[in-house]
Amino acid sequence: MNSRERVLSAIAHREPDRIPLDVGGCGLTSVHVSTVYQLRQALGLDEPGTPVKVVEPYQMLGEIAGDLADALGTDTVELPGKGTMFGFKKENWKEWKTFDGTPVLVPGLFTTSPDEKGDILLYPGGDTSVPPSGRMPKGGWYFDAIVRQGPIREETLKVEDNTEEFGLLSPDDLASMKRNAEMIYHTTDRAVVGGVPGASFGDIAHVPAPALKHPKGIRDIEEWYISLSTRKEFIYKVFERQCGIVLRNLEKMYEAVGNYVHVVVVTGTDFGMQTGPFIDPKIYREMFKPFHKIVNDWIHQNTGWKTFIHSCGSVSPFIDDFIDAGFDILNPVQCSAANMQPSFLKERFGDRITFWGGGVDTQHTLPFGKPDDVRREIAERLEVFGKGGGFIFAAIHNIQARTPVANLLAMFQILKEFHT
Repeated sequence: MNSRERVLSAIAHREPDRIPLDVGGCGLTSVHVSTVYQLRQALGLDEPGTPVKVVEPYQMLGEIAGDLADALGTDTVELPGKGTMFGFKKENWKEWKTFDGTPVLVPGLFTTSPDEKGDILLYPGGDTSVPPSGRMPKGGWYFDAIVRQGPIREETLKVEDNTEEFGLLSPDDLASMKRNAEMIYHTTDRAVVGGVPGASFGDIAHVPAPALKHPKGIRDIEEWYISLSTRKEFIYKVFERQCGIVLRNLEKMYEAVGNYVHVVVVTGTDFGMQTGPFIDPKIYREMFKPFHKIVNDWIHQNTGWKTFIHSCGSVSPFIDDFIDAGFDILNPVQCSAANMQPSFLKERFGDRITFWGGGVDTQHTLPFGKPDDVRREIAERLEVFGKGGGFIFAAIHNIQARTPVANLLAMFQILKEFHT
């Protein structure tokens, strides 16, 4: 099998020749830029000091370039978008350094300034004439969205204000998608992973609207979650308007890329904590599931794409609903959370949904364990999740900064050994 066949076979719940691997197939299965730099150095891919591109500044994710993907043996590749979470395009690259001194390349409109505490402030669209929308704490590794909530007046709340960031794809966007999808499809044998623009209903990373210069509506994180109960009608109307835009974009996107794309990330909204659900499953069924089903139904009726939901934490109470809503794939499969034991998940849901993740714990084992701990945990996960297909190996969410390279090399080595 080639990589594409391997991934599609696993999603179809058939055992492929080996368990597929995803590193960098999307912004939820990638690697912090400082760790990408260390990995490239360890593999001898670059001279010391060679910078790595930051392909998403919000999480400071590093580019998994073709040579690194080949070295690691990954079976997926991302269909890249043109923009970033902070509203500027990935172009006109310039040099920058992280707090730990890692040399990186950032987009030209990646515009920052220090504050009085030494934190780094980042500006929406690179515009320093407006308040910053991102903050990297001094000595930190990532940008946190800055909440810029204005006064909320019930009588003046407008659905349009909370959907301002969701627009129709431009001809330029679509032409770029088409060009990239065709190029990737014909020059690699990897499964292509795209994203559905604007379909992540209620994703708290997007609620503060870090790309907007003057966000309006409900933009405070706490206020948003409270509104799921206190302003249900308003939030539902926000999702209705958002869904209408999503469906129009899906038509345009499919016209552009067709079945050169194999998997699409529909949503990254988190519904779980470490200890249990983040929201009442009834709220999911009332507020989110109807729109997930509309989007998934359109995709399955009109394309060959498989649909992917990312939801962290203890989400086992939602998985039957995720399946009923039409999702083919669940990520990140956080096995360290309550009621997320691998054997339980595989036995109860494994014939109905593909687990994309769950391969190794990025909170504990991978950053703080020893290479033997990493090998042991991965071997156990491969044995449980790999039976009968329905499993794509990925770390549980993105691989973090300061992860020991020895542990990463052990991870990729055990994957190779398991398949030989």
